[in-house]
Amino acid sequence: MPYFYGVCAGRHRLYVADTRPSRAGWEGDDMQHPQRRLLICVDMERYSQRGNLQQYDAQLDFHRLLREAADEVGMDRAGWTTQQSGDGELAVLPTELPEARVIGRFLPELNRRLRRYNADRLPVARIRLRVAVHQGMVHLDGANGFPGQAVVTVSRLCDAAPVRRALAAFPDAGIALVVSPDIYRDVVTQYPEELRPGRFRRIEVVHAEKGFHEPGWLCVLDEDVTSWRDEPPSPETNQPEPEAAARQDPPSPTGGIRTGNIRVDGQNAVGPGAIAIGSVGRDVVLPPEAGR
Repeated sequence: MPYFYGVCAGRHRLYVADTRPSRAGWEGDDMQHPQRRLLICVDMERYSQRGNLQQYDAQLDFHRLLREAADEVGMDRAGWTTQQSGDGELAVLPTELPEARVIGRFLPELNRRLRRYNADRLPVARIRLRVAVHQGMVHLDGANGFPGQAVVTVSRLCDAAPVRRALAAFPDAGIALVVSPDIYRDVVTQYPEELRPGRFRRIEVVHAEKGFHEPGWLCVLDEDVTSWRDEPPSPETNQPEPEAAARQDPPSPTGGIRTGNIRVDGQNAVGPGAIAIGSVGRDVVLPPEAGR
């Protein structure tokens, strides 16, 4: 597949198609060779429901808590390559940072600080995070972010519906963590530290509109997510069964009560679906077939 490379033309840059085979990583190319890195995607819960000043404060505290947790476990945040968004960040970690320390020490420390931070705050002011961890090849010199399928995957994991539901199900939790199968197999099961493998459960991450369907491993830190019963909302929620809907009497056009062939209007009508109380008088309307 042809790619494009820059050719200097005075103050402008022309992009010319190169039909030769890709030379990614060759000396002299503008595009740098991708690197295999650990990726962390973080997103704040209910960020859009905050007011302007609450969002401003949440961003400040979000970065402060990340920095303090990293410092506590000997990780320098200054070495992280990040792509910021208002309600979170995508971080590409340096190669010398041990993956086991990220999973087993940094995230538990961040969770403790979040719980302490949230303890005396109203729900709307709390900071609760969805965190996804994955690894793979990533370009660090992208023009508008970090190109790479690993970046797409970690973002999809972080935005997974089961992860959102799990965090909502545990209101005192600070972090709902989802990791890719590679991270679970190579890091969680081999170097558990504070996060035991038995506290994770396998989930299916599906974004049908994006053609994404991959497994993941979910953990809500300091909670037992293995006993949590995940019940995805159904489009038919709160809808009557077809048979029940067929048995329901149609509503009265005048807003009264209809029971079988008898409709009661006026003061004797005590509410939708209620039983008409009182004598049968002028407020009762009988259909023609009722007198047969």
